[in-house]
Amino acid sequence: MDTTDKNAPFVEQRADPFVYKHTDGYYYFTGSVPTYDRIELRKAKTIEDLKNAQTFDVWFKHETGPMSRHIWAPEIHYLDGKWYVYFAASEEEDIWKLRPYVLECTGQDPLKDEWIELGMMQAADGDEKSFIDFSLDGTVFENKGKRYFCWAEKTGGQFAASNLYLAEMESPIKLKTVQFMLTTPDYDWERVDFWVNEGPAVIKNKGKIYITFSASATGACYCMGMMEADENADLLDRNSWKKSRYPILETDYEKKIYGPGHNCFTVAEDDVTPLCIYHARDYEKAVGDPAVVTASDKRPLEEIIEDPLYDPNRHARVIEVKFDVDGKPIFEF
Repeated sequence: MDTTDKNAPFVEQRADPFVYKHTDGYYYFTGSVPTYDRIELRKAKTIEDLKNAQTFDVWFKHETGPMSRHIWAPEIHYLDGKWYVYFAASEEEDIWKLRPYVLECTGQDPLKDEWIELGMMQAADGDEKSFIDFSLDGTVFENKGKRYFCWAEKTGGQFAASNLYLAEMESPIKLKTVQFMLTTPDYDWERVDFWVNEGPAVIKNKGKIYITFSASATGACYCMGMMEADENADLLDRNSWKKSRYPILETDYEKKIYGPGHNCFTVAEDDVTPLCIYHARDYEKAVGDPAVVTASDKRPLEEIIEDPLYDPNRHARVIEVKFDVDGKPIFEF
């Protein structure tokens, strides 16, 4: 890492960063590209080397219909001997119709082998609520022989609250159980501009499961909270989970780290030290850049400039995760 500034970005202009360390010893990196029009992958032997690693565009958005707009927050996972990418996408004809989609790699080299579309993530039989509204930020984790899918979904339209949901998985593309609402925005720090819980990520320590999440709008108010449960508990029972009363990571004006969030977890080169990968800006006010907006966006220039989603400067950064005496994660810049 950059020893002169531990908070310096290691990959610039990649929001929603996701890093997966595979059994081959390589780190695989993906994230939202500023134009939101493709899935990009890269790999390197170290976190620092990801910055200059060759990038591979493995999938491009459609021109119309499903998966034609807002290609957001991809994650790469290796499940049952195959590579999968989970991501959210909307439609040119309905730009806020976000849904979770799945890609599968036909070979063992995710950077060079062909990726095929498996379609939208499927709800469990009899579940009439999952993925019917604004849905995004799906992640996958395992516990006690079961695999789970955790995602954000708004119920009731674009301006409703974004909650986090959890369900057991039947396969890499289908849920086994109906959705369970893990958390809804309860506190003031989760309700700045928008009521938001999104971007879940999982870390385990000393018999506990911790799910971090991001809250509020995507500007300087963006911050992280955390849920925790015992690994032996029923993870689909609300009584199993406890929520942090205050943010666990938020804007640091002195260090000029604004809107930290949408994190993931990996380990350092020693395969032991846990790392939190997150994005943040270097300045407070997000300003949209018309250069990263696709040609199909017909909005007036002044409206684009006011849209923080089109500020490309959310950079991927990393901090080492510490633990308190009880084994709970601590996040410090």
